Amino acid sequence: MNKLKIAIQKSGRLYEDSIKLLKDCSIEINIGIDKLKTTALNFPLEILFLRDDDIPQYLEDGVADIGIVGKNLLLEKRKRIKIKETLGFGKCRLSIAVPKSLSYNKIQDLDGKRIATSYPFLVREFFEKRYINAEIHEISGAVEIAPGIGLADCICDLVSSGSTLFMNGLKEVETVLQSEAVLASHLHLDSTQHIIMEKFLFRIRAVKKAKNNKYILLNVSNEKLEKIISYLPGIKSPVILPLANSECSSVHSVVNENDFWGIIENLKALGAQDILVLPIEKIIL
Repeated sequence: MNKLKIAIQKSGRLYEDSIKLLKDCSIEINIGIDKLKTTALNFPLEILFLRDDDIPQYLEDGVADIGIVGKNLLLEKRKRIKIKETLGFGKCRLSIAVPKSLSYNKIQDLDGKRIATSYPFLVREFFEKRYINAEIHEISGAVEIAPGIGLADCICDLVSSGSTLFMNGLKEVETVLQSEAVLASHLHLDSTQHIIMEKFLFRIRAVKKAKNNKYILLNVSNEKLEKIISYLPGIKSPVILPLANSECSSVHSVVNENDFWGIIENLKALGAQDILVLPIEKIIL
């Protein structure tokens, strides 16, 4: 049976979330110690465990058909591959940071500065668009120590919480790129590979949709039902069910995670009672 080959990090910040995504998509895999590849038990997928830096090249060459990789790395490597879906995890930003002791007011303050980074293409492109003449030093690993040892005046590196910058006496001043994990593909999949990829994407999108929403159930008196319905449309419309108490109804709906607390507060003010909130495993639209 034909299989789709997917490349994921064998270690690093995207590994655990990549494996979790497969499991959330109900794809069963066996992971051994130091295993370089494995095959899904219930889906036509072969998983290749690779160094993150190598994934874009493997995708361009067609050694892997699809891969999970950081958008930052994909854009830096400039390989001929296609982004198919953003995945919602591994969120970070590629940022310029300077020593806390350095006075910084605007980006022009970086003109003539030495900048250490593992992302020379993205940094150079960022500065060229803003007509900043900076001296870029490409290094790999431990970029944040470069100002402290005199190698550079400032750095450009991936930032999540900012704790590493803080510990090294640096402050974040400019964002070059917002990044997250993406699903990318080889440019020329055959018809069978394309069909399998679309089935995989269908599962991914159902999982993503579920993570961004909550299922809520509430009770309300019938005299206040119309106000609740008008405020709470749900995915298409709320589900209304009668209760044993004929003067009340049960309302079921789905709300977006980002709006959740504001919606709940307003529902309470409109007369909602006995509100129950449930996680959603998958949403199929």
